[in-house]
Formats: sequence, C-alpha cells, structure tokens
Amino acid sequence: SLIFTTAFGQSSDSFLFKSHSDVCILFLSYNYHYRYSSVCAINLQAFHTSFPLLKKKPPREPPREPGLLRKSMKSLKDSPKPALYLSLAGLIPLVSVPLLMAFQRTYHPELAFVQVTYGAVIVSFIGGMRWGFAVPEDSPAKPDWLNLANSTVLPLLAWQALLFKDITSSAVMVVLSLGIALHYDLSLLPTYPLWFTGLRIVVTVVAVLSLLATVAVKMHPGKVQMQLWPARSPQVADY
Repeated sequence: SLIFTTAFGQSSDSFLFKSHSDVCILFLSYNYHYRYSSVCAINLQAFHTSFPLLKKKPPREPPREPGLLRKSMKSLKDSPKPALYLSLAGLIPLVSVPLLMAFQRTYHPELAFVQVTYGAVIVSFIGGMRWGFAVPEDSPAKPDWLNLANSTVLPLLAWQALLFKDITSSAVMVVLSLGIALHYDLSLLPTYPLWFTGLRIVVTVVAVLSLLATVAVKMHPGKVQMQLWPARSPQVADY
C-alpha cells in the first residue's frame, strides 16, 4: 500500500500527490482547457510489499546415490567365502602363464594357447551362468529373449576366439568377450546380487590384464626380459 501526502503550491488549481518512496507523481489540473486537462504519470514503478524472508527458497537437490559399480565394490566384503575363494583360485591358470613366461625369459606358444582356451571356457561359463540364473521361477531375471539370447552369444564368441590361427587374435577376442559379458551384468541385465557383481568385476579385470600381459610377452619378449632382468656385467662373478 502507498501513503500519499497532499501539498498545496502557489497555484490553487493544482494538487501534487507524492508517495513516501517517490514512486508515483501525478499532476491534476482543474483548468478545462484541452492542454491542461491531461493527467501525466511520471516515474511509475512497481515494488514488492513482501518481506525478503518470506520468499521461498529453491529446493535443494537430493544427494546422488552411488552407482552400481561403487555399490558392487563396497558389497564385495559381503561375498560368501566359498564364492570368493573359488573365484580367486580360478584365476590361477590365467595369471600363472605370463608370470611363468617372464621368469623363464621366453615365450611359450603352448602355454599361451592353454591360457586363451581357459579364458574361452570362462566366457562360456559366464553365459551358462546367466541362463541358469534366469530359469528358476522365483528368480528376479525372467527367461525372456533378452536374458537367454544374450547368454547364448557369449559361448559363440568364445568358440569364435578358438578359430583364429594367430594366438594374438584369439586373446583379443577373449578379452572383448569378457568385456561384453561384464557390460551385460552391469548395465543391460543388472539382476545379480551386488556382492556377485563386484566379484565379477574383479575377476574380469584380472583375466583381461593376464591375457594382455601374455600378448605383450609375445610381441616384445626382449623388452620384457630386459626390464625384468637387466644385463649383468661380465666382471660380476656368479656365486
């Protein structure tokens, strides 16, 4: 609301209305002449009469929940001991091959083929595991085309990996198959328990690094040998 005060000037035929904040100034004339019968509004502005404290504040954004990857890694400690120990033991054939080649300072194509074959078996096992998880009636995963067809793709990729003549191509194919299987479990078909998803992440990362290490030993056996065991001076005697 506005509080107006009336002021009389020297001329009695005009009134001056002012607000306390100089918001509106009106000049009214009693002269009936056309040029003096107009009403002029000067500096007309609007203002809020509400207090600043009564204004509504924008709602705060709710805190973001951690993603599936972070939840799975935190739930890894809740894994049953048989599942945890057996999964880690299943990585021994994959990890031991590049370590054995590095310690013996040579590349063994037979061991590399065994490692790639074992990796293909793991990919097929992951596909069958999805099929078995979707079949029970009380399972959160339904036996639909999405679950069963994707679980069938993984054994086909593993079979394709064993058809390459070059062991490097086979190893790369197994690595891609492991990545596709992990993509299924994390984004496309996330129905596994969190602890099992975290276990799958650890197993996949270790398996991929082991296969890539074997490929690196094959492609650069001399560099790996020089990095692990630098050439000794002939003056140093062996004891």
